[in-house]
Parts: sequence; C-alpha cells; structure tokens
Amino acid sequence: MSIVKILRFSAKVIFTMVFVPMAWAMQPLVDTLPSSTSRVQYSPDSSEFDRIVILANEAMNLPLVSITKSVSPYSEGGIHDFYSNGDYWWPNPSTANGLPFIQKDGQSNPANFNDHRLAIRQLVDAVASLAMAQKMTGQARYAKKAEQMLKTFFLDANTRMNPSLTYAQAIPGVSPGRGVGIIDTLHLIDVPLAIVELEKNPAFPSSTANGLRVWFKSYLTWMLSSKNGHDESIAKNNHSVAFWLQVAVFADFVGDQQAMEMARDKFKSAFVGEQMALDGSFPLEMARTKPYGYSIFQLDNMAALCQILSSPSESLWSYQSPDGKGMRQAIAFMVRYVRDKKSWPKSPDVEAFEGWPVRQPFILFAALAYQDQSLLDLWRRQALNINNEEVRRNVAITQPGLWVK
Repeated sequence: MSIVKILRFSAKVIFTMVFVPMAWAMQPLVDTLPSSTSRVQYSPDSSEFDRIVILANEAMNLPLVSITKSVSPYSEGGIHDFYSNGDYWWPNPSTANGLPFIQKDGQSNPANFNDHRLAIRQLVDAVASLAMAQKMTGQARYAKKAEQMLKTFFLDANTRMNPSLTYAQAIPGVSPGRGVGIIDTLHLIDVPLAIVELEKNPAFPSSTANGLRVWFKSYLTWMLSSKNGHDESIAKNNHSVAFWLQVAVFADFVGDQQAMEMARDKFKSAFVGEQMALDGSFPLEMARTKPYGYSIFQLDNMAALCQILSSPSESLWSYQSPDGKGMRQAIAFMVRYVRDKKSWPKSPDVEAFEGWPVRQPFILFAALAYQDQSLLDLWRRQALNINNEEVRRNVAITQPGLWVK
C-alpha cells in the first residue's frame, strides 16, 4: 500500500472529527431546513486528501523560497523589497526603449517581472499544503519544514521580505509602484491560517509564531497608514475588497479588533451597499473584458471576508442592506452560471475563459454557511487541479480547508 493511501486511511477518522463546519445559526438558501437532523459537513474526499499529501511531500523537498533571489532592473527598491509590474501594461511600440509602457486591459503581459509574485505563490502553496497535511496526520515533519520556509521568507535578516509593498505593480516609465499593487499579496491570506494550525504542533516553535505576528502587524500598519494603502482601500471595485480581506485576515491573526471592525464596516457599506447590484452581481466586474473570471474572483473574496469576520454574535453571511442586498443574492446570481456556464449572458472573457470555474472557495463556504448540500455537491464537481495559469493567479485560497471553522 502506498504511503499516500496509508496516511489517508489512518487519518480519515481523526480529520473528519476535526473539521466542523461553520454554522453560526445560518439560514439555508431555502426557508426551512430539511426535517433530517443530518448536517452539511466538509472533509476532503479521497482525491483531495491524496492531493494534499502529495503536495506536502513535494514541499518537503522544495528549496527555501525568498524574493531576494531575483531583482528586476526596473525596481527602484532594494533587494528585500517586493517588486512587480502591472499586469496589463506592455512596451510602447512607438518608442525605441519601449517607455512609457501602454495599457491593454485584460491582456496580461507574459514578459513582465513576476518572480516575486511567483515566490509568494510558491511559498503559500507549500506552507498551506504542509499545514493541511499536519492537520490531517499530525506529523511533526510537516510543521518543521513549514517553519523553515516561513523563517526564510519573513524573518531571516538576509532573505526576508520587507513588510511593505511600495514597489508593487510598477509601470516602467510611468510609476515606481502603485496602490493597486497591494493585491499582489492577496495570496498571503492563507499564511496566517496555516500558522495558527501549525503552531498547534510542538514542532513549530512559539518564537517563530511570535516573530511572524510581528511581521504581519508591521505589514498591516503599513497598509493602513501608507499612501498606497489609502489609495487601494477606497477603490471602487475588486481591489478594495481584496485590500480589506487582507486587512481582516492579518488583523485577526495579530488581534487587532479595531482593524477588523473597519473591515466589517467596509463589507456592509461599500461592498454590499455600493459595489453589489440588487440582483447580486457586481457591475464594475461585469463591465470588464473578463467579467466571468472577475465576478468569481470578487465573490471568492467576499465569501472569505464572511468567513474571517463572522462570529456567533454577527454573521455577515446573513447580513442584508436596507435595500435587500446580501451574500444570498450574490451567491444565487453566480451559482447559476457555475452550474450552466453556457447561459452566461456576457461575451466570453478575452483570456482564460475556458479555465473557469474550478473548486471556488465561495461555493464551499456558502454550502457550509447556508447548510446547502447541493452547493457542496456542486463544489465537488468542479476541477480540483488548476491548470490555467491566469485562473491560478486569481484563486487566492489554495487550501480552503484551513478556513473551515
């Protein structure tokens, strides 16, 4: 019997007991619960279990990741400063040196500097998988490897990333860095939840967990006090949702209740109150050249906000604006097009349309919040592995099991 199968069968009972879904007295998508006393619960199916263990075992052999291993000649920061280019900006064909770059909305430039983005994703993929494998099996080796990777990326003086994003999504010849670049750390939202899980294992030192909380507190402070952070915090579209999702996750991790309350207010007043239409759609995302992908991306992040900010005393899943908008409408709007993509009322996205949907976190989280088995079944029918690079870049939560409370 393979090591994967041994781990799966030995840990399945324990894991099922550990994973209890978020309930918080939610109402289902129908008016009344079924008469059965059974609950909609989540635990990985066999293919998901195998995939987590395989990814974690691969991560055990992964070299330690750091942004200091590569530097862009366009960067105006130092070796420890994160740098990236705006996705839809291309060299200017009218000038000899290609400057200033020009925009082509919805068309990602494959030649842009993406090394630091990829480093974050590689780190998150590895650490999240290691945390989940540790959760399922209790094996200390997974916690030890995750600790090494986290120390290298965030804490070691020679290899750490500075807790700021001053030079993110720069536009050569136009801007050294912009507020919209803060979305480049969206993938980090898995990390605090992974750390919380990892520190349950004695093999994960409390000193490392404390050091990581200091890093995320510094980054949170920068986000809330910098000009770039201010610019992103008031964006009218998915960028502000992604910004406040990061604020909520990092604030929860470091115990900043004031920042979490700010995020709750934004969810209600701006994201539901202003960005969402009465039918549950998000008009600014629908107006883009990739409306299907952007709508899913927005809803994934809205659902993640509900997960991190809801509590037994206040559920954002059941929040309704004065004019009747809320997550129920948003879920119902998009789920119909996940079930039947051919009925999508807009033109196909200009890029990566064939790659959507996958196992979107919003479907899983809504299934548990609203106790809707049909949504859980729908989630399981979607692709487990993401083969399209553009889709992969736009799914921030790599291990949704870490988010299930």
